Amino acid sequence: MADDAGPRAFEYPIHVTWGDCDPARIAYTGRLPEFALLAINGWWEHVLDGDGWYQMELDRGFGTPFVHMSLDFRSPVTPRYRLMCEVFPTELGTKSITFRVIGRQDGVVCFEGRFVSVFAEAASVRTRPAPPDVRAIVEPLIRA
Repeated sequence: MADDAGPRAFEYPIHVTWGDCDPARIAYTGRLPEFALLAINGWWEHVLDGDGWYQMELDRGFGTPFVHMSLDFRSPVTPRYRLMCEVFPTELGTKSITFRVIGRQDGVVCFEGRFVSVFAEAASVRTRPAPPDVRAIVEPLIRA
């Protein structure tokens, strides 16, 4: 999954619609974190052979609830172009994973975000170490 430049980027397309926008004709601010979370779930589905958050909770017995989210806004998001969300992990701790999401439209960076989750048992929501099989998949994909 890696080449000379490092791991390949994963991009998740978001179709921004008129209903996602406010009277200024740009995406509601609150929609941008949702778009980023959709992209992170898409990343999990990509690396776990179709298993996103739903399957992680129900079939694998763990979840990854968020403990931190931050976004920097660079340019308005509109329905004019697909919003391409680049997702990659930047850190994998013992019990946490940090993602970077960069949202672009027509090659222009619209937002950049940092999202931190912890690994937790599905039944108790108590933190736990990252499952070894997940660690083996994620570690080679870490990017600074």
